Amino acid sequence: MNIADVRGKCKALLAKIPRDALTLGVLLVASSVSFGLGLLAGEDAGQGSEVRLQEHLPTSLAGTDSKGVSQEGQVVASKNGAKYYLPDCAGADRIAPANKVWFASAAAATAAGYTPAVNCKGI
Repeated sequence: MNIADVRGKCKALLAKIPRDALTLGVLLVASSVSFGLGLLAGEDAGQGSEVRLQEHLPTSLAGTDSKGVSQEGQVVASKNGAKYYLPDCAGADRIAPANKVWFASAAAATAAGYTPAVNCKGI
C-alpha cells in the first residue's frame, strides 16, 4: 500500500460522509479544543475554581467566636507572634482565643509590626 492508495481510501471515506455533518464535526472538535485550552490557560493564570475575594469580610465583625471571646476586624494575629492571618486561615485557628489580637485591616496589622503569613492565601 502506497500513499496514493491511502489517499484514495480517504477520499472514498469522506465521500460517504455528508458535507454538513463533516462541517459540524470539525466545528465541534475545534470549539471543544478551544474551550479546553482556555480553561487550562485560566488555571495557569490562577483563575481556576478557587477565586477568592480580597475583601470577603466587613471591616467590623461584631460578635463572638465559639469560646465567647469578642472579635472585631478583618485580620487576626497572636500577641506572641509576628504574623497576621485572615480569620478563616488554618493559622488563625491555632491561636489561643486569649492571645488573639484583631485588626480592622491588613494595613493596621502591618503598622503594628506584624507581617502577612505566607501560608494564608488571600492576604
